[in-house]
Amino acid sequence: MLVLDTEDLPAADRIEAFHAVAVGESGSCSVEQEHPAAGMRKRLEVWNFGPLTLFATRGSGMRIWRTPRHSRFDSMNTVSVITQSHGTGSFSWNGHQQRVGPDSLALAHKTAGYEYGWSGAGVSVAFMIDTERLGLPEHLVRTAIPLMQHSNIAPLLLQHIRSLHDRADQLSDAPSAEALGSATLELTRALVVSVSADEHTRRTVAKDTLLTRILAYVRAHLTDPGLTPQSIAAAHNISVRTLYRLCEQGGLGLEKWIIRRRLEGTRRDLALPEHAHRTIEAIARSWGLTNPAHFSRRFHQTYGVTPRQWRRLHHPAAGPSSNQ
Repeated sequence: MLVLDTEDLPAADRIEAFHAVAVGESGSCSVEQEHPAAGMRKRLEVWNFGPLTLFATRGSGMRIWRTPRHSRFDSMNTVSVITQSHGTGSFSWNGHQQRVGPDSLALAHKTAGYEYGWSGAGVSVAFMIDTERLGLPEHLVRTAIPLMQHSNIAPLLLQHIRSLHDRADQLSDAPSAEALGSATLELTRALVVSVSADEHTRRTVAKDTLLTRILAYVRAHLTDPGLTPQSIAAAHNISVRTLYRLCEQGGLGLEKWIIRRRLEGTRRDLALPEHAHRTIEAIARSWGLTNPAHFSRRFHQTYGVTPRQWRRLHHPAAGPSSNQ
């Protein structure tokens, strides 16, 4: 949901408006724009997923920082995970500094203070959760901050954040929004303990979050036609029997869940104008659905229309070649 676009405001009011919105949405902070005299542009979007708030900030260079002193001015004690989908961000905390690009992320603890920013045009995507909801001692969170790049959970969480952001408007309004937020929280717990906790805590959290991590892994590999129960089990060092048992305990059928997610992907792509030049078969194949007849039948059973009918609803002027 769009909460601020400075293009709608007089130039003289933009800096103050952005600072007010940033404080209102995420708590007390200080903000410095890179080239205030040359004008600044910011577009801020915010979505809620139950226990999680997702932010996307797009625009000119800036620096935002929070100190322990800031935290005394509000009651928010939060943990944030930050990534940069465009441009390169810079994160620093307690002597630790790191570059944050499209393939990396940073962990921030508000009451510990941190600084984040970028130069030139950029897009930062981050989510925020209450530290209490994370259910971990604060010293574990702070220990994990400089160790993020060593976690094998980080790429999984990064892909998960991208997927949430890509479909945030649709997903945040869906009945599953709170469940997606809870899954993100569980992945964050797994990320923190993977680099900061003792062996007993790591094993306990790994066990508690295994199904969440499996489903995040599956979401990240939906377009792979080689995704099978065997490959999923092998990636998590469990047997196929254990995989099915976990899914059954979680109340889902694995194959049906995978097919439904893939059908959702094709349904979305068939409606998007940037995919109008691609054939239906090519779109289905890109989502791992390699049998055209089976795909068409399942699509019709699920949505009540054929893939071709669905595409024509959104692209009535599309030529025959795009509907093959």
